[in-house]
Amino acid sequence: MKKLITLVYFLICAFSVSAQIENPVKWSFSAKDIGGGKAEVSFKADIQTGWHVYSQFIDEGGPIPTSFTFKPSKDYTLIGAVTETPKAVSSFDKNFNMQISWHEKEVIFKQKVKVNKAGSVAGTLEFMVCNDQKCLPPEEIEFNIPVSVKIAETVQASDLTLPPVEQPRVSSVADTFKKTVISQDSALKPELKTTNFQSPQSDKPGTSLIGIFIAGFLGGLLAFFMPCIYPMIPLTVSFFTKRAGSKAKGIQSAFIYGLSIIIIYVALGLLITAIFGASALNEAASSALFNLLFFAILIIFAISFLGAFEITLPSSLVNKMDEKSNRGGLIGLFFMAFTLALVSFSCTGPIIGTLLVETVSKGTYLGPAIGMFGFSTALAIPFTLFAIFPSWLKEMPKSGGWMNAVKVSLGFLELALAFKFLSNVDLAYHWNILNRDIFLIIWIVIFGIWALYLLGKFKLAHDVEVGFISLTRLFFAMLVLGFTIYMIPGLFGAPLKGISAWLPPQTTQEFDLYSRSFQTESASQVPKKYAGLFHAPHGLDAFYDYEEGLAYAKKVNKPVLIDFTGWSCVNCRKMEASVWSAPEVLNRLKNDYVIISLYVDDKTELAENEKYVSESGKKIKTLGNKWSDLQTQVFKTNSQPYYVIVNSDGQTLVSPQAFNLDINNYINFLDSGKSAFLK
Repeated sequence: MKKLITLVYFLICAFSVSAQIENPVKWSFSAKDIGGGKAEVSFKADIQTGWHVYSQFIDEGGPIPTSFTFKPSKDYTLIGAVTETPKAVSSFDKNFNMQISWHEKEVIFKQKVKVNKAGSVAGTLEFMVCNDQKCLPPEEIEFNIPVSVKIAETVQASDLTLPPVEQPRVSSVADTFKKTVISQDSALKPELKTTNFQSPQSDKPGTSLIGIFIAGFLGGLLAFFMPCIYPMIPLTVSFFTKRAGSKAKGIQSAFIYGLSIIIIYVALGLLITAIFGASALNEAASSALFNLLFFAILIIFAISFLGAFEITLPSSLVNKMDEKSNRGGLIGLFFMAFTLALVSFSCTGPIIGTLLVETVSKGTYLGPAIGMFGFSTALAIPFTLFAIFPSWLKEMPKSGGWMNAVKVSLGFLELALAFKFLSNVDLAYHWNILNRDIFLIIWIVIFGIWALYLLGKFKLAHDVEVGFISLTRLFFAMLVLGFTIYMIPGLFGAPLKGISAWLPPQTTQEFDLYSRSFQTESASQVPKKYAGLFHAPHGLDAFYDYEEGLAYAKKVNKPVLIDFTGWSCVNCRKMEASVWSAPEVLNRLKNDYVIISLYVDDKTELAENEKYVSESGKKIKTLGNKWSDLQTQVFKTNSQPYYVIVNSDGQTLVSPQAFNLDINNYINFLDSGKSAFLK
């Protein structure tokens, strides 16, 4: 009966999903005469909906960028570098801790050449394609494009590839693996689940703009309670109701006033975009100079909010706007709103500046305008509502020292945020100054002092004496203090998953007791003589090499977990951080399994006698090609992460697993694999 239940379970798993080889990008090449003995070679990628190809311009440490290698020839001379159109979509990826750029639907790469004589431009392009569920291994395509200064030709990629170089057909690792795999019925077919390899859903352009709007709206709400704006509400509403002469006219004036506030701030956002342009915004997102500038700007804003000085505009400008506000009519209301924006700049300026820094850092073209739209909407709504319902003014809290506490609190937040930009530069250039330990110490100190301030343990320059702490302030103090205590275990290596996206990678941690606490005797006794052995996450020992891993598994009589992964695989890191780190999973991996991690994007060149041509006709030249070919030929899938449990002879024991953050599911997967091995 148990065997029957087990069989039914495997059948359900097998038929619930199906493995497939995907090819979401179709390349075509063309060349045209552009005059002056020059030609323009184009590489066009038609991309299936939902997928994207990465830009050429991605810093080291991220996913594989698109790149072009041209074969030297006397037929042509390259002019400049390869360009790409349209502009790449760009967003900050928390998993890579860097700016990532990609293209959707269609992209055209262009290279100008000087044609010395009629011939062809030959070479290789490498690209990587992903969607929000999975990513395919990097792929290389050879091209051979006829060029002439007289005609323009367009052909498909399949017609332009160079004839394959004759190479000896050696036995591939896939062939070896196939020979050892037992015949499997449908119950043991590899299970393919959707994998969210690339950027999180929130990093899509549409959802990114929504996030920017929400951030702007929250910033506007905070600005509303600042000392420069909050006390002005009763005066402004009173002005509307008295000047209008009737309630209807007062409401109309309030709507126009609110709309004017929105127009003024959105115009500011559009002006930022117009001055810098989309390309400059994208550059700012990944530039070390801009990130250092943002760091300095936020430090200045933070010091201002903490009371050292005020950022104000020239009084002459404020007076001119105030004079024009007395004209009456629509123009008068507009300049009245303009006067509010200028007068309140000492309070709103740092908030606006922080918001613009954040939107620019995301490299989104409409980001500044959308952020200002959210900010101004949050400011305009209260003025309009209080003009419609003036009786609500009686319910408003009275102005007082609590407003300065709000201002100071924003100063602490901006101070903490500033170090995130400094961390971006430190990681990108490998300065190793602001590692995870130092970053956490800085944040713990900032939030700890903030908690003491909210508890009334000390005062700053513009604070007033308070006889007691309000309940609201006490709750905020408890929240900040709790967050401070939450970060302390991170100093000893705790992963702090809730804020891990904001912290430098855990690999930069110098003092890490967390990983050591999970070390087991079995892991430490793995002999180091095996060349393929390396140190995996969480103190795990694993093998880079498939054959060496199997040999060791046979020696210790343990099942093998094959981990098809990639250096640029976001979801592989998510699985390691969220699932592998769970004590129940980690103990099983350390004690019950030999791990073989096969990186499909590894660029290590294979020895000449190890290179081969796969059954698909692809040249296998690197270690990553080798493991990708193994996964494709044997398991008929090419996305990562992908986990397979086999015995020391390479026989698959249970249905493989893909990306799934359900810890219990992974525990069941490992337990079922061990049970099958013992049988």
